[in-house]
Parts: sequence; C-alpha cells; structure tokens
Amino acid sequence: MNSLQLRPDFTNSLPGESETDNYPRQVYKSVWSKTEPTPASTPTMVVHNESLMQALGIDAQDPKTAEIFTGSTLLENCLPYSMRYGGHQFGNWAGQLGDGRAISLGETIDTSGAHWTLQLKGAGPTPFSRQGDGYAVMRSSVREYMCAEAMHHLGIATTRSLTLCTTGENIARDIFYDGTVTMEQGAIVCRAAQSFVRFGNFEIHAASQEHELIKILADYVITRDFPHLGAPCADVYQQWFREVMQATATTVAHWQRVGFVHAVMNTDNMSILGHTIDYGPYGWLEEYDPRWTPNYVDNTMRRYSYGNQPEIARWNMYKLANALVPLFESTEPLEEVLAEYHDTFDSTWHQMLANKLGLANLQTTDKKLFENLWSTLSLTDTDFTIFFRQLSKIQPNTDQASVRTTLLPGFYKPDEYTNNIENGFIEWVTQWQQRIQNEDPDARIEKMHAANPKYVLRNYLALNAIEAAEGGDFDVMENIMQVLRNPYDDQPNAESYAARRPAWATSKPGCTMLTCSS
Repeated sequence: MNSLQLRPDFTNSLPGESETDNYPRQVYKSVWSKTEPTPASTPTMVVHNESLMQALGIDAQDPKTAEIFTGSTLLENCLPYSMRYGGHQFGNWAGQLGDGRAISLGETIDTSGAHWTLQLKGAGPTPFSRQGDGYAVMRSSVREYMCAEAMHHLGIATTRSLTLCTTGENIARDIFYDGTVTMEQGAIVCRAAQSFVRFGNFEIHAASQEHELIKILADYVITRDFPHLGAPCADVYQQWFREVMQATATTVAHWQRVGFVHAVMNTDNMSILGHTIDYGPYGWLEEYDPRWTPNYVDNTMRRYSYGNQPEIARWNMYKLANALVPLFESTEPLEEVLAEYHDTFDSTWHQMLANKLGLANLQTTDKKLFENLWSTLSLTDTDFTIFFRQLSKIQPNTDQASVRTTLLPGFYKPDEYTNNIENGFIEWVTQWQQRIQNEDPDARIEKMHAANPKYVLRNYLALNAIEAAEGGDFDVMENIMQVLRNPYDDQPNAESYAARRPAWATSKPGCTMLTCSS
C-alpha cells in the first residue's frame, strides 16, 4: 500500500499560465504550464530504488506503483506541470526551451524531513517539446537511471533515480541524426530532486523583460532551499548568488576528481543548487585527455570537454548573473561574487588533488607537482581511474621496477611504456615519493582510496546494461549498480568492472561518441 502524498507547492507558489491544452507554443509571463502525462498502454516497473522508495513511503509491490510513475494514474493533489526556461546552448542564446520531455508530479517529504520533487522523464509531449515527441526510450532511460545513482554513491551532488518503467510503446529514434530511424522500447525514469530549477529559469524571464517574475522565483528559491539566508533582500540576494557559485564550483571540482564529463553544460542544464542534472551524452575519462568529450555534436568545438568544464561553469555563472541584474541596484555585488569563482574553484580542486595524491596538507610546491602530473599522464594513453588507484599501492621506498609493474595495468598501450615515456613516469613518481615520505602510510592510502574511486560507470558497462535491458534482462544493470553503490571499496568479486575499456568498445556506438538522444 502506497502512503506517498504529493503536494502542489511549486504550482501554488509560482505563476502558471492559464492555457491548459497541451500543444507546442511560446509561453509568456509564467513559470510553469499544466501538462498531463500521456498514459502508457502497458505500464511496467522494471527497476526501482528500494531505499529511496521506502523513505518516500512507496510500496514497490503495489500494482498501482507502475501506473503512478508512468503518469497513467495521478495521485490526489497531483497537478502535473512542465517548467518554462531558456538557455545558452553551446554558447548561443537558444530562446525558450523548457521541459520538453519532463513532467513534474509534485513535491513530497521523506522520512528524514527532506523535500523532494518527483519528475517523469519521457511521459509524453509538453508545451515545450518543440519538434520533439516528449518520449524516452530504454537506452537513454537506463543511462539516466544508472548515472544519477552512480554519482550519488560517488558523493557528488545530483538528482536521484526512483523508478524505471516501460510503457509498452515503440518510439522512433534517429540516434546520430543521420536519417537512420529505428523503433525502440518506450521507457520512463522517475527522477527525484530537491529542486529542478535551473539557471535557464531566470534567463527566460530576463530575456522576456519579466523582471517581477525574476524576483518572485528568486524569493521562492531562497525561502525554500536557502532558508538560512533569511528574508530576501539585496544582501541576501548577493549571498544566495555566492552560495550558488560555491556549490557549482564544488560540484564541477568533483566531476574533475572522478573524471566525469557532463558533455552538455548548457545553462538550461545547470541546477540552481549546484547539483548534477540532466544525464545525456555523459562519459568518464578512459585515457586521460583534457580535450575529450563524449558528445558527438561537440566533437569539433569540444566546448564541453573535460578540461573546459571549470571555465564553462564560470561562463554559465556569468550568464546567470546577467539574468539576476534586476534584483540589484548595480552590478557590483554580482561582479564581486564572479571575481571569487576562480579562487573558490582552485582551492577546492587543489584540496581534492591533494587527497587524490594522499597529501595531508597542501604546500606551495604542490602546484608544480600537480602540473607535472597532467603532462606525465599525457605521455601515453593512461587510464584516469586505474592510474590513481594503482598509485596508492606505491610506497616512498618502492623501487623503479616495482613502480613500472604497479602502473602497467593503467596503460592502454603498454608496449609504448619504454624509454622516454617510462622515464617520464618514473621522474614524476619519484617527485611524488619524496613528497609523501613523511606521510603516515595508512592514513595516506585511506585518503587516496576515499578520493579515487575504483569503479565508475564506464560507457561500455552502461552499454552492456542497455543491451541486456532491451532484451528484457535487468540483472546486468542491477549487478553493475550493486558494484557502483560502493565505488571506493575493493570488491574482490567485481574486479572485471574495474578493468580498462576493452578494445571492442573503442569504436562501438554508445561507448565513445553519444548524442542527446543516446
């Protein structure tokens, strides 16, 4: 029996449009639009997050649960809606975007008192679907479900996954936008978040000169999600913007720490809480390459590559600041916060790097150690995740031959690990060994293991889960998820999940290059 209760807090607190028919359109002077989900012909829940469901009072065994989380049955007090927002996409203003295939059901509170908004992704068209159909398929839904949970267990702020349901429909998809259309299984992810408000929610009102809505939305966000700041006023607006900046910088630093590439850092995909949101063509670094992006459409510009993520976050903060100007008498408070971004990110990132290298404290000479690290990893195709885990096995007195043996599992082209390349790695490791010679070895290893995951959601693992799920087998997905729930722990029976990307995955679609339809 489900005890889940939904509250229409968002829609009760913020202006919505009076039009209730569901057709693509430009929306004005509104934060949200009422949007009825399209009922599924055969709603079936195939995967669920048991711990989160229990916290929300949801019974996975209740036959109606699948109906609720496909939007086929609406609970009492449920006023489904889609949000209006705009955004800068690949550096260009894209105008009105909005929830094109996301429909929020309402808000609820878990057993700990935390607020959650529940949202269906793929439950049909919305007023913001533009040329899209509003549906999602098994492939993209598995990727969304798995990645949100993987990020959560890595300790990175993120939306959560609650359920994965199939709909019984077949959906047409052109994965690489080349005219090759295939029919795929329809699926819906119910995702949960403290808030789904994005930078773009403010940008659309600024672009439309709806200054009063900027204030109404900002006051709502501050009161609901930043209550410690007090009643909204000029000083509070600045401190709120500062906390958004700090949260954003921290989350991106965590992405860098684990080698995660979001790949679509448009302003409409940036959470006002600094949470990771909207999992599309993401990926984890295999071989270290700061210019790598898994996004097929960004393969030339590489705007959202791994190495660009910190600066793109700052650029996005600048665009948010522009949207918030009407809250202030001058731009000085916003400029003051923006000027703090680099110091905020750098201090956070350098501390994370110190943890990755097992350093108890930072020293001025460590900056050079960090710089040399990246140039060393670039000498050959070095697996980002494996390198740091293997590094933790090296002691200050480990000899060069043993260093070579220890690092070898992290190289994709071990035959290249000779002469100059080997000397380069030995030179850096020797610097690092000198740096850690006075560190407590047990504390160092513990610190390194806590900062360097052994298991991440490599794209080939996600593809394995997708192919099995499309055949009706969800055990592969669950087995991977079970490992990823403890990504920092050594798991003797799961060594295969920590291995380098296999050769077959270097060119197979879905492993290296993806699109927003992936």
